[in-house]
Amino acid sequence: MFTGNKKESFDLAFIRKFCPWDFDSFHFLPSIGASGVIWKSASFTGNPVFSNAYALSIEFTSRHNNDYWLLTTIYAPCTQPGKREFLQWFSEIQMPDEMNWLIVGDFNLIRKPEDRNREGANINEIFLFNEAISKLDIIELPLHGRQFTWTNK
Repeated sequence: MFTGNKKESFDLAFIRKFCPWDFDSFHFLPSIGASGVIWKSASFTGNPVFSNAYALSIEFTSRHNNDYWLLTTIYAPCTQPGKREFLQWFSEIQMPDEMNWLIVGDFNLIRKPEDRNREGANINEIFLFNEAISKLDIIELPLHGRQFTWTNK
């Protein structure tokens, strides 16, 4: 799977320029800020179930063992008012406990001041972001070496 998007439109010819040939299914939202997902249809079925200005959610089912999960890609605003609106929406998500849910994307927020690459972290935004994460009962899965996380350290 591949997530990300900064384009107004996608087609399979464009995807073939940067993805292996077997990545042949996709869904996206125009780059008003939201995201897109590309996957291998031989491995997964993917059905879009939700989208708004911040997120795109696709329910995936494995063709191997019929396991299913929900993938939500996030692209949050980078303005202060936009971040507040996003955090209000994000903290009110009601995901059933039995749903396997993976959230990826660009939150344009940090969890602690040392995640920022320069001085000036907004402590109130950090508090609200961590509060939303706690309310949703989700955990961060750090990537080895932080090479592809949402900070630029």
